[in-house]
Amino acid sequence: MSSATHWTPKPPRPAPVHTVGVRGWIRTNLFATPSDTLLTLVAMAVLYLTIDTLVHWAYIDATFSGANRDACLKAVQGACWPFVDAKLGQFIYGRYPELERWRVDLVFASGVIGLIPLLIPAAPFKRANVIYLLGFFPVFAFIMLTGGRFGLEPVETTDWGGLLVTLVVAITGIVASLPLGILLALGRRSQMPIVRSLCIGFIEIFRGVPLITVLFMASVMLPLFLPDGVNFDKLMRCLIGVALFSSAYMAEVVRGGLQAIPKGQYEAAAALGLGYWKSMRLIILPQALKLVIPGIVNTFIGLFKDTTLVLIVGLFDLLGIVQFHFTDASWATPETHITGYAFAAFVFWVFCFAMSRYSIFMENRLSTERD
Repeated sequence: MSSATHWTPKPPRPAPVHTVGVRGWIRTNLFATPSDTLLTLVAMAVLYLTIDTLVHWAYIDATFSGANRDACLKAVQGACWPFVDAKLGQFIYGRYPELERWRVDLVFASGVIGLIPLLIPAAPFKRANVIYLLGFFPVFAFIMLTGGRFGLEPVETTDWGGLLVTLVVAITGIVASLPLGILLALGRRSQMPIVRSLCIGFIEIFRGVPLITVLFMASVMLPLFLPDGVNFDKLMRCLIGVALFSSAYMAEVVRGGLQAIPKGQYEAAAALGLGYWKSMRLIILPQALKLVIPGIVNTFIGLFKDTTLVLIVGLFDLLGIVQFHFTDASWATPETHITGYAFAAFVFWVFCFAMSRYSIFMENRLSTERD
């Protein structure tokens, strides 16, 4: 009679030290192979030289105080930050009257107060928030910025400039381009020949010309098609041109999402007895827009940067007002231009990076499950 054999499992052995923790991550991701090691060392050298030069120019060798160009000329070649400090008001408000700039600040604060809860998924009262941003806020901002009502001093749009114009053009284009783009994308896929042809013609015309041409047309040609006595100021014409231009690109992004939806989804919506608009609103568009979040945000970022082109028609956005102040002889130094461009680039980068990170957050939260 044989005795039973008892097997006792051994406890799992810990992972090798060189594969876990910070040391393991560095070894696996940066020095796994000789080629990885070479690329890592080259990248570190480039980063060191870039960061070292940038820190010296922006901080160590920079000038931080002074009333005119003399302070920057006496220092080692570095950033001339007093120029930005002296012109910061113009960079933000343009030629908006100083005593009335509180109105711009109030509009900025009202927009942020409404936008932050909308961007937070867990925040309550989303419907009221959307009504506030799309209904109340545009009217409030228009009245506050233009004036002429409720005892507010009128301010012509020709006096607007800087970051104010950049945000007005960008936000208007972004808000208008998404719904227009969705309608154009649906129209391009419509079974009605006239609607489909009109949408295709609109999209191809606006995608086939540069934004500069559209701005020129909106600024010069649009008044010729209006009835006598009806006219829009230059900023309004640019807003119309930017909205139409960006909506054509947005339409193609949305159309890509619609084509990515399996045919079974359309058939399932029809099987439920849903009409065209209900199936689009409840089933198709939510899935399509989720798939093309990167493309939508990429269009928004491109539109935000393209606002600099309004300078062509005489509107001074942030970059335009920075370039305009380079002509001030009291701040003429070799580093003034670089400092101004660096400031403008940093502001644009902050807004674009924020949009990019938020889109990544929404992609992860919605779990598109597509690599």
